[in-house]
Formats: sequence, C-alpha cells, structure tokens
Amino acid sequence: MYGVHLSSGNVRSATLPTEAITIAQQQQAPRRNRLNRDRVLAAAVALADQAIDVPTMRTLAQELGVVPMALYKHVANKEDLVDGMVDLVFGEVAFPTGGADWKTAMRQRAISMRQALMRHRWAVGLMEARMRPGPADLRHHNAVFACLREAGFSFQAAVHTYSALDSYIYGFALQEKTFPFTTPEESGEAVETMLALQPPSVAQEYPFLVEVALELGKSGYDYAVEFQVGLDLLLDSIDQLRPQWRSAAS
Repeated sequence: MYGVHLSSGNVRSATLPTEAITIAQQQQAPRRNRLNRDRVLAAAVALADQAIDVPTMRTLAQELGVVPMALYKHVANKEDLVDGMVDLVFGEVAFPTGGADWKTAMRQRAISMRQALMRHRWAVGLMEARMRPGPADLRHHNAVFACLREAGFSFQAAVHTYSALDSYIYGFALQEKTFPFTTPEESGEAVETMLALQPPSVAQEYPFLVEVALELGKSGYDYAVEFQVGLDLLLDSIDQLRPQWRSAAS
C-alpha cells in the first residue's frame, strides 16, 4: 500500500513498495555497479562455491541486489546460467598448448582439472553435461584431442584415452567431494572416530580392513598423492595398450 505523510497540509513524503524502491535504486546506481553477464556469472559461481550447489535465480538476484527479472537480460534461463558457470570452471583448467609430450600434457591437465573441481565442488557432474558448451569448454576439449591425435593416437585410441581419464578424474572428484574430511590430518581423525564406534569383534572379522584403517589413522589419506598415483598407473596402462588399439582400428 502507498502511504502519504502530511505536514502542515502539504505532502511531505510517500512510502513506495519495496520492489519499486529496489528498481529506483538500480536506476540511480553508478554505471560501474550495473549488471552484465560476467558479473552475474561470477556472483553465481561464488554463491555455488559456498553452498556447493547452483543458486536459484532468486538467491542470485538477492546477492546482486536486483529483482530476479533483471537477471534475464544477461542469462536466458537457469540452464544458460549453469552453462556460463561451467565455462568459467573450464577456463581455470590448464590444457595442452603444444611442446609437451602427450603423457606429461594429460597428467598436467588431469591435476589441474581436479584442483578446479575442488575449488568448485558443485561442478562435479556438470562439466560434461552441457548441451551448449561455452568457448572455454570447446577450446579445452579441442586442445585435448589435438594433443592426442598429433601424438599419433588413432581416433578410437584418443576417444578411449579421453574417456578413461575423465572417468578417473570425475570419479575421484566425486569421491573426494563426499568424503567427510579434506586433509590427511582430518582423515586420520575420521578413521579413529569410525573405529571407536565399532564393536570389538570387528578387528577379528575384518583384520585387513582394520589394518588399513589403523595405518591411515597414523599417516592420513592424502587426496593429492593418491590421485597422482592412480593417474600415473592409468597413463602407463594407456601407453602400453595403445599399440593394440591401433591394430584393432586398422
């Protein structure tokens, strides 16, 4: 409702609805604070990093101090928003640019991808699901396949390699996202807590599992070390199997 305050028979002020005030504030805001697509996407990524989930349009609008409809001048819909957010993550991932051998390049790319996914945990499961990939996404994929093909991989061998590496990277990232610890020290504490909750008979029934738990409780589980060990095993296996893939393709 509009309210009018009178003073000595004169209209002194009017109280406007909240939405009208918000719109007026947006119109009076300095140009440097006005919305653009880059600002909308950056704010969405920041919110998602905090909540580990893509924000709603309403939450994003509140963060930016605008009404929700203002967002649709810069992103067509929620899918367009997610496409743009994912493209920002791809933009953080190192990809082959020439000069390095394929194994070194794929190793660096995998480590960089895992690091990006740990900064943006909400992106796990969304990276390869975009129907309208952005420019950073397209550049990344093209560079990966270019590296493999120029290193002598057949088309099918390049596809096998990409599929195997991404399955490992995203699978490891998903596991890391859901584990209840982030550092080796925290993992040791988590294991000790888990063991303390088990009945005494567990040590006799599952001695090898308890051994793993006890040793990890002392040394901790280092995500980065374990990721790189598994990655090297995978890359070495790809190198050994390449000739078979080449023969099968011919």
